[in-house]
Amino acid sequence: MPRRADAAPFAARLLRWFAAARRDLPWRRTRDPWAIWVSEIMLQQTRVEAVRAPYERFLARFPTPASFAAASDDELLVAWRGLGYYRRARLLRDGARAVVAAHDGAVPADAAALAELPGVGAYTSAAVASIAFGLVAVAVDGNVERVVARHRGVRERVDAAPGRRAVRAQAEAWLDAAQPGDFNQAMMELGATVCAPTSPRCGDCPVAADCVARAEGLAAEFWGRRPPLSTSPRVRRWSSGRRVRSAAASPPANPTPARSSCRGRACWSASTPTASPTSCASASARGCAWAA
Repeated sequence: MPRRADAAPFAARLLRWFAAARRDLPWRRTRDPWAIWVSEIMLQQTRVEAVRAPYERFLARFPTPASFAAASDDELLVAWRGLGYYRRARLLRDGARAVVAAHDGAVPADAAALAELPGVGAYTSAAVASIAFGLVAVAVDGNVERVVARHRGVRERVDAAPGRRAVRAQAEAWLDAAQPGDFNQAMMELGATVCAPTSPRCGDCPVAADCVARAEGLAAEFWGRRPPLSTSPRVRRWSSGRRVRSAAASPPANPTPARSSCRGRACWSASTPTASPTSCASASARGCAWAA
């Protein structure tokens, strides 16, 4: 049964949900910009549960940028143990040294100044600025891209410039200027725990009532990056971003041979399309309609 629309603004519904559902994570118990910066770097390409213990161990050993700026390579490797991607740690130390040299050891309370530090990009600078200092800055990571792309039905790929611009513009329009840090964390939390890449839990989503992907029945397939071939009988998406209707619609004007007469796997059969044309090495050679 369709969910009844909630008249409250997007941010209000999201923040109300976050207040009740937020996970208790150690970096959410502080507004120390150094601690938040460390957590954001550790969480890159690493699961939350894998970060908890190293985060607390790291801050016990290096509670300030100055303390980490003075760390030797051996101390850095020991402190980062269990997290991998050691380049992150080296860039974090470079950033700490820049803070000591240019900002008297204090993490700058300015998103632009943060973004100039080694290893700090647009997302990390906005996250630290909004969470630690309450500055109005929208932080867009993969979780946020997915939430926005699904909710607003962004048709462009979000790993390309037009899609990125559309996602950022929408996130900025939703951003609660009174609670930018909580809003950014709530968006990330929603993407990580509810609006997941696969098997999204739309029934638990606080903003599902006006979600475009949910209304079209495409939440499981549609999330704006180069997706794998959908298994849905309704719609199949290839990495080009085009949506191709299957049996319910018309086949291509020049369909390729049926699977039984093809050495590859990218054929249009009498009823449904099968795999992506990129999976068939002979597609171009045999003039496959999908190869174009």
